Amino acid sequence: MRLEDLRGNYDAIYSLGDLCLAALQLRKNNLRPFAGPLDWMSSPSLPSISLLLKNRFNGYMDKSNLMPIGYSTGVDSTEQYLCVTDTGYQIVSSHDFKASKNTFTNLATYPEVKAKFDRRVKKFLDILSTGKRILFIRTEGTFEEILQLESVISQLVKNDFHILLVNHTDTNDLIEKDWPVESVCAIELPDVEKWQGNDEYWRSIFKDITITASKKEVL
Repeated sequence: MRLEDLRGNYDAIYSLGDLCLAALQLRKNNLRPFAGPLDWMSSPSLPSISLLLKNRFNGYMDKSNLMPIGYSTGVDSTEQYLCVTDTGYQIVSSHDFKASKNTFTNLATYPEVKAKFDRRVKKFLDILSTGKRILFIRTEGTFEEILQLESVISQLVKNDFHILLVNHTDTNDLIEKDWPVESVCAIELPDVEKWQGNDEYWRSIFKDITITASKKEVL
């Protein structure tokens, strides 16, 4: 599948990790009218994401699985947050638990954080069952891992879907890979300055891609 095959309108475009990069680029390109359950999270293990989806998010961010591991800052601020790992799925929240209100021994704002994730998960699963066309974006993954992800998503999505895989390598340009998977477009982007240096590439990736208008939600 090629980038040109991704063109057109979608009911939803979701980031599936591995960091905040996909969500940031969707926001920069005005393609993120609502938040997804994996936005602003660190999810280095793609097999764990496939398991999470297969389980329909059962146990996701359950308090018994949470382990504070350090500190981070806000997505758009220098305000300090706790980094908290969901040990069940090896996913790290870095922008949800404000350090001013939570400690390593007391996640005081857990109820409101969990309620936020529950809302996002519900919307995500609802759209998967009702959306006519959905795009999923994942940064970093192997061919075998993407095959597994595609298999899981195909069991959840009722209609049309595509997966865009973006691997960052030592390439000096955008490279399209000819992977023999009908619903997957795999590309490579330069790994140097990937947070800001590839904005032009992302604009070209999203050229002629639109999303159905939807009321915006709180980030």
